[in-house]
Amino acid sequence: MTQSVAPLHLVTRFAPSPTGRLHVGHGWSALMAMDLARREGGAFRLRIEDIDGTRSRPEHVTGIVQDLRWLGVEWDGDIIFQSQRLDHYDGALVRLRDMGLLYPCFCTRADIQASLTAPHGPEGPVYPGTCRTLPQAERDRRLASGAPHAWRIDMAAATARAAPLHWPALPYPPRRAAMVEDVLADPLAAGDVVLARKDAPASYHLSCTLDDAAMGITHVLRGQDLRAATDIHRLLQALLDLPTPVYVHHPLLMGPDGKRLAKRSGSIALAELRDQGIDPLRLADDLRAGRFPVGIALVQA
Repeated sequence: MTQSVAPLHLVTRFAPSPTGRLHVGHGWSALMAMDLARREGGAFRLRIEDIDGTRSRPEHVTGIVQDLRWLGVEWDGDIIFQSQRLDHYDGALVRLRDMGLLYPCFCTRADIQASLTAPHGPEGPVYPGTCRTLPQAERDRRLASGAPHAWRIDMAAATARAAPLHWPALPYPPRRAAMVEDVLADPLAAGDVVLARKDAPASYHLSCTLDDAAMGITHVLRGQDLRAATDIHRLLQALLDLPTPVYVHHPLLMGPDGKRLAKRSGSIALAELRDQGIDPLRLADDLRAGRFPVGIALVQA
């Protein structure tokens, strides 16, 4: 099913995590999100996803701001920091627990990887549900003892409560008055995903969904690698009575090593290009036209 939409006030966002310097792919994505909003007379927001206490660094926040401004990316309003929204995540977790949809998970990564019963879903191995079947008395005992735990959603129960679910998708590249596709969501394929980690107050799935709603985001533009995550976010929107934005999933960029660009793999950083004296206006024009630095190419879906 398709339909044509003309938003009255379009709002997009760019939401990096401060765990390293931005690479070329980040700059390309930010430019596309900003341009989509500007073409429609809408707003473009910046959010810093800084609740990963083990990897987030203040100096990377400074670097993100410097890199974006150098490239000509300008946002509207104040920067939103996830670390200032922890009470909102707590409130959502309480609400989902009250629905009977969450359970504590005491498994380690090694426990899960060692399981021979874990199938693979769109995001990798699906959690086998080990702690979902723990007796309540055992859960209470472990919680009372302070055992480290995450909170997982009982996906079967949640989808039974909310399904069927759909989300609207715009094709890449996003175009004015493009036809919107109605996509059937399949969150069950992801299994019982984590909504609150042992080392962080909320997972990406929960924090991102809540923040997009709170910021009034109407259009989410992000990488194709997060398409499966959109099914999970649509489920959370239904459970928590949140609006559903339109989604645009763009291709990923691949480096000279044949791997997709990532901070942890030392991909070409915007800061490196700045240090080389690259003209940022020309770089921005090239990225908009799909011309990338030598060695970088689109990953074909």
